[in-house]
Parts: sequence; C-alpha cells; structure tokens
Amino acid sequence: MQKRKIHYMLHSGKNSKAKFFAKAYLRRCVPTWVTRQLLTSKLQQLEQRADRDDILRRADYYCKLTPQTPFDREAFLRQAVSIREQPLIKPKVYYYDAMETARYFAPRLRWILTPGDVADLQPLPTILKSRPIGDDNYNSVVLNLNKVRHFLFVNDHKAWRDKRDIAIFRGDVGNPKDGNVKPNRAHFMERWFGTPMVDAASIDCIDGHPEWQSGKMTIGEHLDYKFVMSLEGNDVASNLKWVMSSNSIAVTPRLTCETWFMEGTLVPNYHYIEVKPDFSDLEERLTYYIEHPDEAEAIIRHAHEYVAQFQDKGRERLISLLVMKKYLDFTNSPL
Repeated sequence: MQKRKIHYMLHSGKNSKAKFFAKAYLRRCVPTWVTRQLLTSKLQQLEQRADRDDILRRADYYCKLTPQTPFDREAFLRQAVSIREQPLIKPKVYYYDAMETARYFAPRLRWILTPGDVADLQPLPTILKSRPIGDDNYNSVVLNLNKVRHFLFVNDHKAWRDKRDIAIFRGDVGNPKDGNVKPNRAHFMERWFGTPMVDAASIDCIDGHPEWQSGKMTIGEHLDYKFVMSLEGNDVASNLKWVMSSNSIAVTPRLTCETWFMEGTLVPNYHYIEVKPDFSDLEERLTYYIEHPDEAEAIIRHAHEYVAQFQDKGRERLISLLVMKKYLDFTNSPL
C-alpha cells in the first residue's frame, strides 16, 4: 500500500501546488501601483484581437450584472471589504487566484470574495469559483479560482479504440458521518460497484461499505479506459476538464453547476455522454458508443475543440480583467 501511495505522489499527473504557491508569492513582491499602471494597456489589447466578440461574450457569461440588475447597495457595503483589506481566506489558493486579477485595480474598491465549493445562489454580487447553472445566477460572478486543482489538461496519445471497453470511477463518495454527503456518487456506487461494465471505487473509507474503498489512480491510469465517470460532488466534477482534453469520453448526468469552464454551455451527447440521474441507462449508453465508434470519436473531437478556447493564457488573463472590471464598475459605481 505504501509503495502505491508513493507511486501516486510521483505520477498523479496533477498540477504542482508548490509551483503554484511559488508563483503566487513572487507576484506579491510586485508593487500594486505597477500592475495598476498596466491595466489600461492590457484592456486595450481587446480592440486588436480578431476574437474580440468571443472574448466579450465569455466575459458577459461570467459576469451577468447589468444596469437593470437588482442591487441592494447598503447590504453590499455592509458585507463587502476593500481589495486592500481583503483578509487571507482559506483555502489560500482562492485568495491568490483572486488577487492575481484584483491587483490591477484600485485597492479602495470593494468586493465580496467567497471561497470554496458554492452550489447555491448568492443574495449579493459575489466573486466565486462555482455557481448553479441557470438564468438567475447573476449575483454569482465567476473567476478562475482554485485553478491549480480544477484547470488541468492532458496530452493523451492513446487512441479511443485502443482503450478498455468499460468506464472508470475513482472519487470521494462522501461519508455522512463526517458531514460530507455526495448522494449522487453514493447512488452510483450502490448501483454499479462490482459490475463488469464499470471499474468503480471510493478513494476514502465509507461507513457501511468498506468494500468500496480502493487506492487513488493516476490520471494516466484513467486514460486506459474508453469512458471516465465525471460526477458532480459539492459542486462541479473536478476531472471534467482533463477528461475532455483526453481521448476518453466523460460520462455524467445533466450538469447542475458551472465554473470558468462554462459547463452550462456544454451540449449533452456532443461534448460528453449524458446518462439518467439514477444511472439506470449507463450500460445501454456505453454499449451504444462501443458499437458506434465513429460517433464516440466525434464526441472526443468536439470536446477537444471546446477545451481549446481555454488554452491561450494571455486571452484568459484578458477575460479575467474584463470580468473583474465589469463587477467592480457595477458594485462601486456612485448612486
């Protein structure tokens, strides 16, 4: 078991948190007056870009605030803090990701920054990582937070047809005893654990189901399978991004939450394979695509096309600045 843990630590395929924090600490050494001086020139890059309209579309998707949006200014001012006075929140990755963008703006401007997995609607305009999918989520303004965990893409050199004809699932199923409840994942395990079409296991010990537990698998080991279960937990499924960048296919019920990845714009059975919320049709859906490999490979192509829009770092930085500017202009505008 210890040998397996060491192998996972060395070959997990995940982003390096040490590298993330090193870059974050180096950014803190740059005076904010320097970054504020750069804001205008960075925003002006928009007018020279051929993809200007698409950039604006994405910025408006993340920040849906408009002059017509209802806004309780007094309630906002009671809860908001200035960027200058923003305390170091935990997990720290949320603070450093948010400040990477906020440092370009005047420190006196006020905001509400909420860390963690957020799956409910906000009463006031708030910067966060995730929100429910829908038309009424305008107070939930999305930035690319905790990207060291969530934004990971892979180079998969194994063709889909050469992979195993089953689905793989490894994840935190949730333990009610610890107040950690993920009912959709528990229901999936109850229905499909130990069946021939699915290699399913929990990475943690679950009361009442010790047989579910197995060690973690590296991302590379997941890529030996044609299908990877991408099941929402507290909010989104953190593996969806790298699965869609691979030559395997994400399988999930209809999505309910979204992040910077704009999960709400994904099309079922075009970008991923959709199954029923109770997973009753899982074997039928997998068998269909095994017998129709051309359709399966079309889903992989569409997924790769979708992922490509997030891989230009300069473009992603510009969109983040536009989102933050729109949010701060709305929340800090004079009466």
